[in-house]
Amino acid sequence: MKIGFLFPGQGSQAVGMGKDLYENYAEARVVYDKVEEITGMPIKKLSFEGPEEELNKTQNTQVAILTQSLAILAILKKHNIQAKMSAGLSLGEYTALIEDGIFDFEEGVKLVQKRGEIMQNLTPQRNWKMAAILGLNEEKVQEACNQAQGFAVPANFNTIGQIVISGEEEAVTKAGEIAKELGAKNVSILNTAVPF
Repeated sequence: MKIGFLFPGQGSQAVGMGKDLYENYAEARVVYDKVEEITGMPIKKLSFEGPEEELNKTQNTQVAILTQSLAILAILKKHNIQAKMSAGLSLGEYTALIEDGIFDFEEGVKLVQKRGEIMQNLTPQRNWKMAAILGLNEEKVQEACNQAQGFAVPANFNTIGQIVISGEEEAVTKAGEIAKELGAKNVSILNTAVPF
């Protein structure tokens, strides 16, 4: 059997993430401690305790998700579980690049830290949101965004029937409601601080 790893992107974070790993696996503790040493960030406190508002800031979220993914990888490797290939969704691509040896651990962590800072600090200050729309084609999603009256656009075409929209909070919320009226099976608001 061939194994592949698929690493998550931003929006998959939650307060408490990785705490069980840190408490139960020495390999995870090594990763979390090393990331804190490299970045100077209190990544354990942010990940395990929040507050959610701080964890959801892009500059914190990206390092937190990377750290948890690297901790899981360390545990899997300890148990001789190796992938033949790895990939990631957006931010998760960086975990895959570290796993595949394109970046070493420290270089990859520093790169993600800088990426998060740039993305957080160069986004205009507004109330932004993203939402995943399931069960509509591109045309219907575009129609929902157009009818929302405001800045909401299709941003990520993840797979057939799953498109993420991005923009101003009110417009994204309205586009999600319209998408449901147009037949979307589900609309999930994503935990992001900026409109990727």
